[in-house]
Amino acid sequence: MAEIEEKDAERHRAKMAKRKAVQDAEVAGKTIEKGLLIVNTGPGKGKTTAAFGLALRMLGYGKRVGVVQFIKGRWHTGEKDAFAAFGDRVIWHAMGEGFTWETQDLKRDIAAAEAAWAKALELMADPSISLVVLDELNIALRYDYLDVEKVVAALKARRGDLHVIVTGRNAKPLLVEAADLVTEMGLTKHHFSAGVKAQQGIEF
Repeated sequence: MAEIEEKDAERHRAKMAKRKAVQDAEVAGKTIEKGLLIVNTGPGKGKTTAAFGLALRMLGYGKRVGVVQFIKGRWHTGEKDAFAAFGDRVIWHAMGEGFTWETQDLKRDIAAAEAAWAKALELMADPSISLVVLDELNIALRYDYLDVEKVVAALKARRGDLHVIVTGRNAKPLLVEAADLVTEMGLTKHHFSAGVKAQQGIEF
């Protein structure tokens, strides 16, 4: 490592001290504590992965987590097996029957989405659960399997300390407007484009 002159080190210390003061003041100004409505959307990979990262964080603090999968119910996934190790601290409902181009049955898709939403309402009403992950709910809303106004109204009416994460591409504007935190996953490069198939531990 190159030698650092004392004047440069002192300048750096002064700069970081100012930065710390600004940061500390900003943090001190945040006083509201509430359950968040979080939306992970966009064309990039990682929306569900990020949601499960927060679920793991909650579990690390001894909290209970609920998961409803609106689309991926037919798939075997590593994350479901991993979360099973937490026992009844994770309530997991895989309710989907695959993407609409797989079922090719509109009535069946709507019925599956409605059943999944009923389970989501049940989990949100459980006071022992701190976080509910609604995986691929955005897909069900995109294809109008569920009424977006009713869904958003229920999400807004949830109890004050409950965190909810909604994942999936093409989040509806009404949901985005209602959310506290929205992350748009961008697509810069994807291995599928180079002919690489979905792989265990990466996609499922």
